[in-house]
Amino acid sequence: MSLIVQKYGGSSVADAASVRRVARRIVETKHAGHDVVVVVSAMGDSTDELLDLANQVSPSPPGRELDMLLTAGERISMAVLAMAIHDLGEEGRSYTGSQAGLITDSAHGAARIIDVTPGRIRHALADGAIPIVAGFQGVSYDSKDVTTLGRGGSDTTAVALAVALDADVCEIYTDVDGVFSADPRVVPAARQVPLIAHQEMLELAAAGAKVLHLRCVEYARRSHMPIHVRSSFSDRQGTWVVDLAQPLPDIVPISGGTVEQPIIAGVAHDLNDCKITVVGVPDRPGEAALIFTAVADAGVNVDMIVQNVSLEETGLTDVTFTCPVAERQHALDALAAVQEGIGFAGLRSDDGIAKISLVGAGMRSNPGVSATFFRALADAGINISMISTSEIRISVVTSKDAAGDAVRAVHTAFGLDADGEAVVYGGTGR
Repeated sequence: MSLIVQKYGGSSVADAASVRRVARRIVETKHAGHDVVVVVSAMGDSTDELLDLANQVSPSPPGRELDMLLTAGERISMAVLAMAIHDLGEEGRSYTGSQAGLITDSAHGAARIIDVTPGRIRHALADGAIPIVAGFQGVSYDSKDVTTLGRGGSDTTAVALAVALDADVCEIYTDVDGVFSADPRVVPAARQVPLIAHQEMLELAAAGAKVLHLRCVEYARRSHMPIHVRSSFSDRQGTWVVDLAQPLPDIVPISGGTVEQPIIAGVAHDLNDCKITVVGVPDRPGEAALIFTAVADAGVNVDMIVQNVSLEETGLTDVTFTCPVAERQHALDALAAVQEGIGFAGLRSDDGIAKISLVGAGMRSNPGVSATFFRALADAGINISMISTSEIRISVVTSKDAAGDAVRAVHTAFGLDADGEAVVYGGTGR
């Protein structure tokens, strides 16, 4: 007997029929001889609808009350799923994040898990019940208030519970058949990846791939927890996200121990970044530190950074960086507040950009990857404004309008196109 944690996203439980279909899958897993713990997201677009309601009531809702409101979506889905499981002859017990032992810090809207004490979950398993846990939420260790983990937090909830319960695998159910070499909504010929390393999946998630949340993969990598990404709409094998530096766990149905990775894992794109340029920065030591200290103090996550060569006649340079578009105003306000002290001339921002990233652990030992990447973009007439690299990733910034063409061109250039078209059962990618 193995212990499996299953997470179902909003598109998998979008309506009553979907909830019943998911309940049947869960019961079938239990009847196959496994213990099952389930983590569930809010039904369909419930979270967006609750957020819209909050914004209609208040232009700036308090974080504590917004978290209390948004967690209602998962409470509904966990309860109706437990009812559907009961109707199939098994006992489902629903638990909020706090009841399940998800202890977080007190950062409303973006709380981080600091401990998991799943005593009630273990007790339910011992009784032969199926615990259904509301994803995306926990309870603050100091204020005891309800908190939310941010978008994609249900993935993190599932992995955290899997680690705390010493589960054999964490299954993430979505509306596609696993991790693909590109977003199948943008590249219909995207190829499913049967096996991928945690580190490659981290890079893809950070670069904009929606199928798994970044924090979920980080948690799994630290604890060597296998993740099986698959569709709740089919019975096909999905994608296994594992530590390829170690022999594969017995539960992974792929022959061989340590597997040699392909050169390229996939191409990701992100349309949710913006570009900010600090114009006319004095070219002297310490100026970049002042700029990025102000940005960091505002809680803004910076990704790519480029500093131009200073003009000899002026001694001034421009510093450009990218950050999430949702954090743009925080960055601009923070920089405006220190403009006089730093002495730069002004600020420019552009949210009409896209980040295109090529990811693959095999890149580090294969010359010519960069040349193929940039030649594909050039042949497609794609202009590049920024470049960033790591050992297993190359990222560029281009215009948002060119994103689709850029992804398809790079995908084809590296021979990643499949013969048929990928199936997208839902529409959200989660």
